[in-house]
Amino acid sequence: MSEQLSPKKILFVGAEVMPFAATGGLGDVMGSLPAALRAKYGEDADVRVICPLYDKIPAATVEAMKTEAVFNLQLSWRNQYCGIRSLVKDNVTFYFVDNEYYFKRGALYGHFDDGERYAYFCRAVLEMMEKLDYYPDILHANDWQSALSVVYLKTEFGYRNEKYAAIKTVFTIHNIEYQGQYDFAALQDVFGIGAEHYTLMAYDGCINLAKAAVECADRVTTVSPTYAQEIMTPTYSHRLHFILARHSRKVSGILNGIDQVYYNPAADKEIPFEFTAEDTTGKTRDKLAFQKEYGLPEDADAPIMAVISRLAAHKGVDIIAGMLRHVLEIHPKAQFVVLGTGEGQYESYFRQLERDFPERVRAFITYNRALSKKIYAAADIFLMPSKSEPCGLSQMIACRYGTVPVVRETGGLYDSIKPYYEDCNGAHGNGFTFANYEASELEERTCAALELYEREPEKFAALRYRALTSDFSWDASAEKYMEMYQNM
Repeated sequence: MSEQLSPKKILFVGAEVMPFAATGGLGDVMGSLPAALRAKYGEDADVRVICPLYDKIPAATVEAMKTEAVFNLQLSWRNQYCGIRSLVKDNVTFYFVDNEYYFKRGALYGHFDDGERYAYFCRAVLEMMEKLDYYPDILHANDWQSALSVVYLKTEFGYRNEKYAAIKTVFTIHNIEYQGQYDFAALQDVFGIGAEHYTLMAYDGCINLAKAAVECADRVTTVSPTYAQEIMTPTYSHRLHFILARHSRKVSGILNGIDQVYYNPAADKEIPFEFTAEDTTGKTRDKLAFQKEYGLPEDADAPIMAVISRLAAHKGVDIIAGMLRHVLEIHPKAQFVVLGTGEGQYESYFRQLERDFPERVRAFITYNRALSKKIYAAADIFLMPSKSEPCGLSQMIACRYGTVPVVRETGGLYDSIKPYYEDCNGAHGNGFTFANYEASELEERTCAALELYEREPEKFAALRYRALTSDFSWDASAEKYMEMYQNM
């Protein structure tokens, strides 16, 4: 890489980060993308990350942190303690904002004052720069919790000195459903933003933090190219399409990757038997071990279908429930496993399904990351028929473990899973896909996958190989992000 195009200093801002404290895909991205950029570009990339210092972070990790700064932070009429701690991992510097009142809460989200908590966090991000004399060239904010870091920079801090003014900003929308919407009374009292910025902050009858960040950011990204197109439409935008259309020139999508070191069946100590794309003997043994451990008939030829998901309608659980019983009836050897928690009606449905098919269905109504790996390794077919899916990681993890996905063509599912078909040049694709959000279409594609497995095992084995060898590493994504940073 030439000196002229040498990457800028990049600061990722987000509410969670793996492996310190995370609840979902945002944490995975915040943990993986910075490390991928650092690994790919080496000393050319000064990549740093900042998130709150939650009490969920292990004590031993906190003890290993270095104190970088201690100061009082002014947010509206409040004047409170703020500490900045740091830790280096994978050659990436991680900063943590310390304030026990805001972040010693147990759960990361869902508190009555989340708006105030993350306003404090965003302001701390910007105040930290002056205290440490560290001014990134790119501030990359993620989701509504960090939206105010972009807003504060453009409305206030950018006027403090030329170093703040020179910072370029990226705002990434991981899930547009969550926008940070608050009553207008919070504008000055909670967020400390003057009435002169009312128009910037107002949208659809309330304060909307994501909308304001879209207005202020130099670039807006989503976590897949298709999702970037979808959120321009009323169907997917949760009413934000008017603003996104106005700023369409700066909106784009880059597909997430997965951590292919953590998710690696060839070296995964959390599954009974390791395997590779070239030798899947271990996967068969994983299936038999899973069947034995959880009381299913031990049969290497019995296809296992799996769902690992939050049990909510928009994840497609309603159309799974609309067809699964029939599929089990017409494929008498097929087995089914579900892992997840969510809406009560779906938890009850899967528990009842296990009672009705006690030798063929297992319902794990819980969150268990170690068990999820066992299921990915043991299963043959993975169902993920989401109504919307900004990116999705489960379909990529399934491929990584040789479990063929059946997905709906939306968002990142469309970008990552290509449909199985055969022509004169042979077989193609790494999964089964369908277009319309209908239980009948999901059933048809699920049965197609089961029939290929049962009737043409050699073709299914070739499909499994293509799934196993799909490239979902962060390397390609990191290159696209770096290209965007450089163009800015």
